[in-house]
Amino acid sequence: MKRMVVIGTGSALPERVLSNEDLAKMVDTSDEWITSRTGIKTRHISGKGEETSKLAAAASRKALEMAGLAPADLDMIIVGTMTSEMSMPACACLVQKELGAVNSFAFDLNAACSGFIYSLDLAEKYIRADADLKILVIGAETLSTRLNWQDRNTCVLFGDGAGACVVTGNDENRGMLASKLFSDGSLYKLLYMDSAPSMNRELKRDGNDGSYIKMAGKDVFKHAVRCMDMAICDVLEQARVSADQVKLIIPHQANIRILKSLVDRLKFPLENFYINVNKYGNTSAASIPIALDEANRKGLLQADDLLLLCAFGGGFTWGAILIRW
Repeated sequence: MKRMVVIGTGSALPERVLSNEDLAKMVDTSDEWITSRTGIKTRHISGKGEETSKLAAAASRKALEMAGLAPADLDMIIVGTMTSEMSMPACACLVQKELGAVNSFAFDLNAACSGFIYSLDLAEKYIRADADLKILVIGAETLSTRLNWQDRNTCVLFGDGAGACVVTGNDENRGMLASKLFSDGSLYKLLYMDSAPSMNRELKRDGNDGSYIKMAGKDVFKHAVRCMDMAICDVLEQARVSADQVKLIIPHQANIRILKSLVDRLKFPLENFYINVNKYGNTSAASIPIALDEANRKGLLQADDLLLLCAFGGGFTWGAILIRW
């Protein structure tokens, strides 16, 4: 059976860097307060011409270049995002236009911070049906457009960016080995974002004071650690792989406390985790593909290495994927 393999990765970040010191001039906070609670020192914030689709396209060009493909070679584009600059068309359609990927079809997938691994799992299902497909899988967000910049509990956490990978089928004994995805809509009020107010008065949501992220941080923390731990254990059991065989773990870059708690719970060596939350903050669906591209370009992944991806996001959504590189 042909498995889905990653043949190219890319990432893109806005030019502007917002430091903790910059934020301290905007809200009642400090570098020490942010760093001690989140591990974040800087994050990238989009400016003019750096919309979600533009960042996604920039990351995609790098992934296509690594894969040795042209945009016209693509059969399909999936964008994991919750911050497209438009409600319609999909961000993926705007990326298709930017790239000139005339032979592909395109759509978005919204699973919040789990959007990239949900999209990657879906791409694998298409490739299982047709191993010759060339699919572009993207995680891209401009969370700066969906923040209450007066709320220090959320505005310090998030940043903008995009990551992408090109995947296809391969005969070799590598590629995606296992995946497990989960959701629990009953807990959505712990982490959610309203849409724009309804134009139908009968359907207006009470308490919708803006389309920005609202979060019960302590509750989210507990669920995130427990759920990612569960997903990782499930996917290792599914693949019949032991923890000590995994070369690299790329978790969703939420904050350092969540990541350290996950490390402690799993009892994996910290050096097996790729962590860059200090530089970019939480970029939601973009965090894993940005980190994946960085790790790949640094040479941290060699042929036959086992790579584990895991995420947790609003919805709640969560899951894990195991790949033989």
